Amino acid sequence: MDDEEVASNLGLNQWICEGQGIGGLIKVRVEDFIVVEEGATPSLDPKGRFTVARITLNNWETNRFTNKLAKELRISRKRIWFSGTKDKRALTTQLFVIDAPTNKVSQVNIKDVDIEVLGRTHQKLSMGSHTSNRFSITVRGCADKEGEPLDEDSALKEVEKIYLALVSHLGDCKFPNWVGPQRFGSTRPVTPVVGRHVVNGEWELAVDSYLGMKGMNDMEDVAEFRRHWRENKDVEGALEIIPKQLGYERDLLFALKKNPDDWVGAFKRLPNNLQLMTIHSLQSLTFNHILGERIKLGMSISKPMVGDVVGPIDNDGKIDASKLAVVQDSTIKRISRNCLLGRLVVTGSLFGSESTNATGKVGELEERVLQNLELDSINWEIKEIPRLTTKGTKRPLTGSYSEFSFNTKSVLDVSDVSKRWDAGPREGDRWHPEGACVNFKFNLPPGTYATTLLREFTRAPLHQS
Repeated sequence: MDDEEVASNLGLNQWICEGQGIGGLIKVRVEDFIVVEEGATPSLDPKGRFTVARITLNNWETNRFTNKLAKELRISRKRIWFSGTKDKRALTTQLFVIDAPTNKVSQVNIKDVDIEVLGRTHQKLSMGSHTSNRFSITVRGCADKEGEPLDEDSALKEVEKIYLALVSHLGDCKFPNWVGPQRFGSTRPVTPVVGRHVVNGEWELAVDSYLGMKGMNDMEDVAEFRRHWRENKDVEGALEIIPKQLGYERDLLFALKKNPDDWVGAFKRLPNNLQLMTIHSLQSLTFNHILGERIKLGMSISKPMVGDVVGPIDNDGKIDASKLAVVQDSTIKRISRNCLLGRLVVTGSLFGSESTNATGKVGELEERVLQNLELDSINWEIKEIPRLTTKGTKRPLTGSYSEFSFNTKSVLDVSDVSKRWDAGPREGDRWHPEGACVNFKFNLPPGTYATTLLREFTRAPLHQS
């Protein structure tokens, strides 16, 4: 499957406005992708049960770090709470609440991890409880559609052109609120595939896909492992050759070694949030296709139509799903005005067992998307693992950003820190080592993806996100 096929399958193959983009690579250096969570610190109390720490991770994916931290503290990872899952190749700072003594947390020494203990608390953190994420992201090697390098002036002019086009189409500080490729797996979009099998009760296929599905740019040892599994379904043989970094896959295989026919049990060896992510990614897949279909048909994503479901949005960019309303002929003028003022937002469906459905042409479009994805007959109830059953909710069709700025940065020799850069552009890439570097800074609310905002300006192939 090539990049265009993956983008099409994930519903990420539409643009809201014209533009050539600047191409380029992100995450060439870990320091090129910086994200800091912002929000209130849990109330501190010296007698609190839990430890609060501000932790900076250098090139650590959040779930894998949490596993490592739990092992260091000799506690269950279920006793560690955080608000948002961050990318691996990045410099990330966020709060963690840990059910462990403060002195033990402060003594933890993990490579490329900085732990600042803030105190103790009685409060846990929940997913999405922070107010925003502050980003500083550098795009290196800007190039035109033919792969030729863009100089600084040309790159800045193209960014400015697209920025003004977004404002013209959607209003100030708005962009299409795509669910980003990392929710699915940028180069191995396996999570919605697994999720589809889970909602259909196909547990063997769910585990089989997680272990064996090909990736676009797998390392040789990873590709060999996945090929071996696809061709042999041999647990013992797969354990002999599994690469060290595939920890979740190893857990699945050990579960199957112990209980060969217990596919549900094997699936449950994945972290709970990763199990849930397979369902959420399938919901996200439907959302992206709904958003893309609206854009393709020329239907507004910021101005409501009769039949749309709208909801109030708070200062943190979160929608209040308890106050949703279906737009009627009698209410469209008032609702349109409130959407223009930013009090309400047009939504798309994240389907579940109790979804609030759109009506009219919008409802027909959403139903058509479900049929095309062969998801129209499922009820989203997971009997074998009830906690994975989701009622469904709504997601704003437009995302918001603030404090947006962009400027050029010095071109550095990064060949010593990035094998990908040192190897040069591959077939299908859109970047050039002599191209300009552009740094973007902006704030986003939780649940909104920096990579999807950046893609509006880069128009780079999906695998470069």
